[in-house]
Amino acid sequence: MSTAQDAITLAKDHKAVAVDFKFLDFLGIWQHFSIPMSEFEEDLFDDGLGFDGSSIRGWQPINASDMLVVPDASTAVMDPFMAHPTLSLICNIVDPITKEEYSRDPRNIARKAEAYLKSTGIGDTAYFGPEPEFFVFDDIRYDQNAHSGYYFIDSTEGIWNSGRDEGPNLGYKPRHREGYFPVQPTDSQQDLRAEMVLMMEKVGIRVERQHHEVATAGQAEIDMRFMPLTQMGDALMWYKHCVRNVAWKHGKTATFMPKPLIGDNGSGMHCHQSIWKGDKPLFAGDGYGGMSDLAMHYIGGILKHARAIAAFTNPSVNSYHRLVPGFEAPVNLAYSSRNRSAAIRIPMYSPSPKAKRIEIRFPDPSCNGYIAFAAMLMAGLDGIERRLSPGDPLDKDIYALTPEELKDVPAMPESLEAALEHLEEDHEFLLKGDVFTEDVIETWVEYKRTKEIDPMRLRPHPYEFALYYDV
Repeated sequence: MSTAQDAITLAKDHKAVAVDFKFLDFLGIWQHFSIPMSEFEEDLFDDGLGFDGSSIRGWQPINASDMLVVPDASTAVMDPFMAHPTLSLICNIVDPITKEEYSRDPRNIARKAEAYLKSTGIGDTAYFGPEPEFFVFDDIRYDQNAHSGYYFIDSTEGIWNSGRDEGPNLGYKPRHREGYFPVQPTDSQQDLRAEMVLMMEKVGIRVERQHHEVATAGQAEIDMRFMPLTQMGDALMWYKHCVRNVAWKHGKTATFMPKPLIGDNGSGMHCHQSIWKGDKPLFAGDGYGGMSDLAMHYIGGILKHARAIAAFTNPSVNSYHRLVPGFEAPVNLAYSSRNRSAAIRIPMYSPSPKAKRIEIRFPDPSCNGYIAFAAMLMAGLDGIERRLSPGDPLDKDIYALTPEELKDVPAMPESLEAALEHLEEDHEFLLKGDVFTEDVIETWVEYKRTKEIDPMRLRPHPYEFALYYDV
C-alpha cells in the first residue's frame, strides 16, 4: 500500500513541478485542480484541500458548499498528458466539519460496496473487467435553440463518405456493421489506438487487446485486464481520459455516447465480473457452464434487479436508443453460456477455474463506473444472500425467437424514465451496508428527471418535422 511519502518521492524522482488532484462529479465526469510542488506536503493526505461543492453537478447547496478533497496515495502516477511534469492523484470527498466521507462521492460508494462484500463473509474481492466501446470522429457539430436543432457527425472512415471528393478519395471505408477486425487500410485507426494503449500503460493499466469495432466511422474497443472494483473505477476514468486526449492530440474527437449513429451498432460496455475469497475463485463449480451455485445465485440477483440498476448502468436518455428489441444490444433478461444475445453470458474461452466469470452485456460506457459496478455487485450479492434462482438458461438465438416464445422472458426498461421508476420501486438491496443511501437514490432520480428527461421532452426532434410538418 502506497503511503503519502511514496507519492511525494515519486513526484520528486520525476522532477514534478505540479500536483493534479482529480475527483468525480456525481454523474461521472472528472474534475481537477492543481497546485505547485512547493505546496505539496504530507499533511494534505490527512487534512485535504477545500473546494466549492455547490459548483459540482448533483452535490451541495450553496449554503453548505464547503467540501474537502483528500488524495489517495495509492493512485499516484505521473500524468502523461501534461506539458510540465505533473503528479496526478485521485481523491475522495470528505465533509469538512464531520470528517465523514461524502455519500454522493461515487468513489466512496464503490469503496463501501467492497467493504460490504467483505462484511458478508461471502468473499474478499469483486473483480470487474469492463469492455468500453467508443467512437473516434473527425468532426462533431450540434446545436439546439428556439428555431433550429441539429447534429452533424463526420468521419473519414464513414461509409457515407464513399462518394465524397476527398482529393483523392482512397476508399476502404468500413460498411455499416462490417467494422469488426478488418486490417489496414480499412482500419485507419490502428496507430491511434496503439498510442491510446501506450498512454494507458503509462498510468498503470494492463491492456489485454485493442481492435476496431463493428460500426463504421471509427468505432473501437480497448480491453483492460480485470481489477478489484474501486481500482477498476479509477482505471476506467484514466481509460476515458487517455482515449479522449490522444484523439484530441491528433485533431479527432472521441465519444462514449452509447448511440451516436443511426443504422449502425451503438457502443456498449460489457462487464465481466467474479468474486474471489483469498486465492479461490468462487464462481467456478460443476454446474451449468462450469459455474458454482454461488455464481448462479449472483446471476439470479442481477436478473431480478436489472431493471432497477439500469438507471446506473444505462444512465442516459441516449442509452435507450441502443437498448432496442431486435437489434444488437441484449435487452432480454436471460442468461446463457457462449450466447451473446443473452443479457448475461458465461464465457467459455477457458476451462480454468480462475477464468470463470459472468459477462453482463447490457451496460454502456456513458455510466459512472464506480456507481454502476457497485450497483451490479449489490444486486449480485442480494441474489447470493437470498439464494435467488436465475431460472433455466436460454441457449437459443434470442433475436430469432418469435413474440410468443419471448412473452415470458423479461426485458430491460425501454426508457430512462422507466429505469428510474424501477429504481424507485426496487432499491432496498442497494441500501445494505449504507453503500447507497436514500439521499443518493433520490438525488440521482431527481437530477436525471429535471436535467435530462424533462429538457428532452420540451424539445421537438428534427425527425418530427419529417413525420408531422404536413399534418
